[in-house]
Amino acid sequence: MDALRNKFLSAIDAVADEAALEEVRLAALGKKGEISLKMRELGKMTPEERQTVGKSLNVLKDEIDAALRAKKTALADAALDARLRDEWLDVTLPARPRRQGTIHPVSQVMDEVTAIFADMGFAVAEGPQVESDWYNFDALNIAPEHPARQEHDTFFMNRDAADPRPPHVLRTHTSPVQIRAMQKQGAPIRVIAPGRVYRMDMDQTHTPMFHQVEGLALGKDISMANLKWVLEEFCKAFFEVDEVELRFRASHFPFTEPSAEVDIRCSWEGGQLKIGEGKDWMEILGSGMVHPKVLEAAGIDPNEWQGFAFGIGIDRLAMLKYGIPDLRAFFDSDLRWLRHYGFAALDLPTVFGGLSK
Repeated sequence: MDALRNKFLSAIDAVADEAALEEVRLAALGKKGEISLKMRELGKMTPEERQTVGKSLNVLKDEIDAALRAKKTALADAALDARLRDEWLDVTLPARPRRQGTIHPVSQVMDEVTAIFADMGFAVAEGPQVESDWYNFDALNIAPEHPARQEHDTFFMNRDAADPRPPHVLRTHTSPVQIRAMQKQGAPIRVIAPGRVYRMDMDQTHTPMFHQVEGLALGKDISMANLKWVLEEFCKAFFEVDEVELRFRASHFPFTEPSAEVDIRCSWEGGQLKIGEGKDWMEILGSGMVHPKVLEAAGIDPNEWQGFAFGIGIDRLAMLKYGIPDLRAFFDSDLRWLRHYGFAALDLPTVFGGLSK
């Protein structure tokens, strides 16, 4: 026993790595190891011999096992010490970059639009998304028989049959905000009303919920010429071009008179949209002079004040500027889509100088 003890303790003490230590363990305690083979010979011995030799073998086995574990710990400590000597960490280096959240394209464009109109003196007005029938329709000269007031076009809030309150709707445009702003501030006024609106549409270019911004300016002598200048300056700043050409086509909106659809000159060569050049025209918004009945509904004298209004789809602007082919992608895509189209914070353009950070 002493010979085996000395042999394996010396071997354990001499090993330099864990691989060599494992070889010693197998030679001593493995299935075919010397101590294991000695344990198998106990069956051939007399009871008296088995008791004496078995006890000695168990003591030896435990001693070798303890020496193996101690040596393994010592080797691990030595390896760690070596790494600490050879490797070092510069704690002054910046941390690894972490992925940050991004701004949704709709939010980005809403910020861009707000910044551009702010440079032209327009304040931001807000209002509730659940509107009364009067603010959403009547005050805007939309007659009771107008198609927009039918249930297939508008989300009406549920009312009990005995409920005496007037009907409410999910607003179909941000025009009610104009009425509220005029009632609160009066004239003169210059505001934009960005926000979320709802209509019962769903296809590649329409969703039941979308975003738009409407503008309103009232003064003593505001005309369509002022409207044209404002829209031209906005388009140049938003699309980041030096020149644009707009075309006004006669149209009809209940809340403006005269009314006009506005087209912008563009090119679709090679499947790429270029604003301000080319032979094509693309409709981008609706506009007109505020109808006298709308001014009256807001408590403003149409014989003294006049002005213009316009409405633009924010989602459509985002699609045009950033090459997003399907409107529905704004609302049903996963995070990989947003990482591709998302924006860093504070990328806001101004009408006087491109992007500012």
